[in-house]
Amino acid sequence: IAFSTFLVWYFFGIDLGFDYNGTTQFERSFIVAISVIVIACPCALGLATPTAIMVGVGKGAEEGILIKDAESLELAKKINAIILDKTGTITKGKPTVTDVIWAEKNDSSKQILLSIEKQSEHPLAESVVNYLKDINTVHIHHIESLTGKGVRANYKDINYLVGNQKLLTENQILIDNSLKEQADKWLHEAKTVIWFADDKKALAVLAIADEIKETSIEAIKELQKMGIEVHMLTGDNYNTAKAIAEKTGISSFKGEVLPKDKADFVKELQAQGKIVAMVGDGINDSTALAHANVSIAMGKGSDIAIDVAKMTIISSDLMKISTAIKLSKSTVNTIKQNLFWAFIYNVVGIPIAAGILYPINGFLLNPMIAGAAMALSSVSVVSNSLRLKWKK
Repeated sequence: IAFSTFLVWYFFGIDLGFDYNGTTQFERSFIVAISVIVIACPCALGLATPTAIMVGVGKGAEEGILIKDAESLELAKKINAIILDKTGTITKGKPTVTDVIWAEKNDSSKQILLSIEKQSEHPLAESVVNYLKDINTVHIHHIESLTGKGVRANYKDINYLVGNQKLLTENQILIDNSLKEQADKWLHEAKTVIWFADDKKALAVLAIADEIKETSIEAIKELQKMGIEVHMLTGDNYNTAKAIAEKTGISSFKGEVLPKDKADFVKELQAQGKIVAMVGDGINDSTALAHANVSIAMGKGSDIAIDVAKMTIISSDLMKISTAIKLSKSTVNTIKQNLFWAFIYNVVGIPIAAGILYPINGFLLNPMIAGAAMALSSVSVVSNSLRLKWKK
């Protein structure tokens, strides 16, 4: 445009009534071309997106939301399906043993159970360890993690199992009816049930309760009001999942879900055209987090989940998810405003700098004034971005 302006004024300037005021035709044409270049400096357009993103990320940090990249911040406003893990996400993630029934009361069984759980990485294992903390331990020769089911250990050539009922059923372990009845009762009370067995029969059944976070129910209602589908996936049994879902108002839920199943469910929703957010805190959530469009980790969760996720909620408060979505909407709106004004500024400014008003009223833009106008456009874009800091 600047080059074309130069040619027009150089070859047709006199015909347009251009008064050169002591300058040569070339000099004056060159000055007009320079005015176009200066006023069309892409600073405003170049600042429109990064300044809004920078302020948005900073605002997120103030709210306790760490945002790793611009893409997740821009995409969060489009979320229409969200998947929540249960333990540590909806619940506090601090389970405690509330009830225990032993088939045979002896310290040997307690010692073996404690020793196995001390070597387990599952969050529920810690609650068992705390419950049996006054018991002595024994040396476990071999322990194997069975994803989504529990663990298998060997002590004095006897195999022991710690995990859910599915694990015992698969290994054809005999379960006493009285233990089964009590376990079913605990399940209907939204408690998680852990079984302890040797290679023949169940030795004990434990009930573990994990309280729902104070803000989880309100946070889920807020997400639903925003028109977002809320799903809950958990490795816990169906009855526990159902009880938690009923208390929190979630209609779509699945229990006894393996890590791969969570990732598959994310892909299933994406295949339906959904923009999916995955929220979790454990190692078993990392695969699903990696596949989600927007991945959100709880700040009190595992390092792997935090490393994989694009957003981290420091306080692990689910209310921050709606805050992040609202921040995303504000940030994207600010980007659009910045781009609009920067573009309009160029659409109006470039023709004036090119001398379109000269034949009408004799106005010709001085390059120095064009430079000041260009700087003003950049300042206006930055100032508009900074307004994000004061948004609630």
